[in-house]
Amino acid sequence: MTAFLLGVLSSLLATVLVVVAGWFRSGRPRWWLVGLLSRLTGTGITRLYRQQRFAEADLARDIARAKWVKVLAGRGNVLTRDAFAPLWSGNSCTVQVLLPDPGSDQQSWLSRRGEDLGRADLGISPPMLAAQVRANTAYLERIRLHNPAVDLRLFDLPNIFRVIATDRGAYLTFYSRHGHGRHSLCLHLSPSGALYDAALGLFEFSWANSSPTQGPESDR
Repeated sequence: MTAFLLGVLSSLLATVLVVVAGWFRSGRPRWWLVGLLSRLTGTGITRLYRQQRFAEADLARDIARAKWVKVLAGRGNVLTRDAFAPLWSGNSCTVQVLLPDPGSDQQSWLSRRGEDLGRADLGISPPMLAAQVRANTAYLERIRLHNPAVDLRLFDLPNIFRVIATDRGAYLTFYSRHGHGRHSLCLHLSPSGALYDAALGLFEFSWANSSPTQGPESDR
């Protein structure tokens, strides 16, 4: 039931993403039309990045100014990059992070994601993907020893999207099945829009169905 409900929510967001992406690919983006459409429909889509990696500069700016940050990621490599560095310095910004459970069985969503990526990138396999998640989990556990504002949990749910949400907006990426997240389409959502609320709902749903890590600080 948990996977079904999450799948329904994801499908609704994916439908909007496909429609918007199709419009963008049909011609040169016209941002004023996007803004107008956002206001008229209440969706809150303010920017679309054809590849997630093109959003990094804007993401870094929003994170540096954020009061709180929520992250649901497919493996968590972004958490070790410069954009997130301000969060690990012990400031007052609260951070909640969800990563896939690398200790789950061979039928897990993380394992399936590794198999899908391996078809396009021969260097990727389910064990390697799990190892990368373990490394990023260890990195965050080390951060938590010095910054109690950081909370980390693990999930085993459909690994098909990335959410990075702040009080200033949200970045929503739907992973293509056989492609890396950095090459996938990414939406920026305004806090005043319906899709921002939906993205937060997806995060909260996943958080409620997650489990603590087994690190030294997991029993706090």
